Amino acid sequence: MRDISQKVSTLRTAVAKAVLRVSPSTIEQIKKNSLPKGNPLEVAKVAAIQAAKNTSQIIPYCHPLPIDYVGVEFHLDEDCIVIKVTVKAIYKTGVEMEALTAASVAALTIYDMAKMVDDLMLIEQVTLEEKRGGKSDYAAHDTDENSSRTEKTSKQKAAVLTLSDSLSRGKGEDISGKLLTTALSDEGFEVVEYTILADDEAEIVPAARRICDELKADLLITTGGTGLGPRDRTPEALSRLIERELPGIAEALRAYGQERNSFSMLSRAVAGQRDRTIIISLPGAPQAVQDGLKVLFPVIKHAFKMMEGHGHKHKTHEHSSAHGKK
Repeated sequence: MRDISQKVSTLRTAVAKAVLRVSPSTIEQIKKNSLPKGNPLEVAKVAAIQAAKNTSQIIPYCHPLPIDYVGVEFHLDEDCIVIKVTVKAIYKTGVEMEALTAASVAALTIYDMAKMVDDLMLIEQVTLEEKRGGKSDYAAHDTDENSSRTEKTSKQKAAVLTLSDSLSRGKGEDISGKLLTTALSDEGFEVVEYTILADDEAEIVPAARRICDELKADLLITTGGTGLGPRDRTPEALSRLIERELPGIAEALRAYGQERNSFSMLSRAVAGQRDRTIIISLPGAPQAVQDGLKVLFPVIKHAFKMMEGHGHKHKTHEHSSAHGKK
């Protein structure tokens, strides 16, 4: 199995469709509820729900996951039954296989219940109609917005401040700062500054102000100085510059970290906006920085679009059915 322990949980949705080709007489018997084994749609509905919830026991590399919703729809045509299954879960991995398995099992269940009266049935197709959730949503969102722009935009600018007394004196290697600069470059940012400073408000405030006001960086990320040590003054220093707080960012960072390291609750990291710059503080530990990057990207890029006035773009595709289960 793939290691998904570092992924961020999001609402995952998948819609799968199966088409079962049957004789017109079978359709009539289903409508009249006259098949010898009873109503196949009612049984297929339950079978699909059970299949979605137990997919990991059938497909070896599927992760067990908490299913939040399974909806099952049937459309009876003249000579076929179209089965559509919607599966939702708030989790770290997608639910495509759960939807496909559920649609397949629903088709097989109807086949089983009608085979004694129709030996020409054919499961014609099982296809994934739609999937949402995870990084693919953000990529699609960016593509939709950028497709309407004719002018090529320049690279966004980012800056990194490492705040550590020992590192500023040349003692040790700045692993966290280098992780940040590499990650930001990989995300398409131009890193306009990378500086190591002491844990001192008198140094932090003017450096951060210059990055925001003179360099006009789009993103400033600091690492270090967010704990409870006597010299940990990063939150206090950055709070002097932040004009609008972004508490959701700090909350998300702590929530993600808390599931992996119980000491994350002691982080005093802050985030906010100064004019056109988003300021985010991360702890100094390399693992905490790696965790923080997983939370921030690609979501943080949407913040810049909001600051440009593009707002939120919502995609709602709700599926309702009398055959659904909540």
